[in-house]
Amino acid sequence: MFEIRGLKYKNILDIEYLDIPDKKITCIVGESGSGKTTLLRHLNNLISPDSGQILYKGVDIESMNPIILRRQVVMAPQTPVVFPGNVRYNLTIGLMFSEKPMVNDDVLKRWMDLVHLNKALDEDTDKFSGGEKQRLCLARILVLEPEVLLLDEPSSALDEGTEHLVVNNIVTYAKDAAKIVVMVTHSKSVAQRYGDVIVTVDKGRISDMEKKEGAI
Repeated sequence: MFEIRGLKYKNILDIEYLDIPDKKITCIVGESGSGKTTLLRHLNNLISPDSGQILYKGVDIESMNPIILRRQVVMAPQTPVVFPGNVRYNLTIGLMFSEKPMVNDDVLKRWMDLVHLNKALDEDTDKFSGGEKQRLCLARILVLEPEVLLLDEPSSALDEGTEHLVVNNIVTYAKDAAKIVVMVTHSKSVAQRYGDVIVTVDKGRISDMEKKEGAI
């Protein structure tokens, strides 16, 4: 689904070739500062390479309208963005920005249940913990039902038990709905348990790519 050719970005990334397959879970791992998040941000053109190409469904993303691209390829950043207001507003603001139809409260609650966010829709978000904010932002991108979920350390603020519950639910949903997930994670156990493909980034280069049997 994504094909990266000769990507160079500052002194951070130097990727000769990388193929990210359709309808699979790709985990990106590596040491802190290795370029994992920078690579992820390239996939929906939040950052443009200095040279090279990134193809999405065979089309160079530099030739695509970035707004249309980002409606199909949605990113959840490591630091959650929470807007002033209640849970309902935070879950539906993405629909407003994307000019997508509103959904009812039952739909919103289903996405909240998927990420184990046990809050009322009318509850204000100003006193949410870091883990609650992270799950709120995950639910917000799931409401959009994009083709591709770019997840940057989606469970970094969660305890290990909640981490596996949330990631397992997202991965199960993605597989059932034939979505693509590209997930940066510091957790080797998360990558090994859920990744169909595990890409290791070392000093901006792809040092290893493990494809599990039957993944491709």
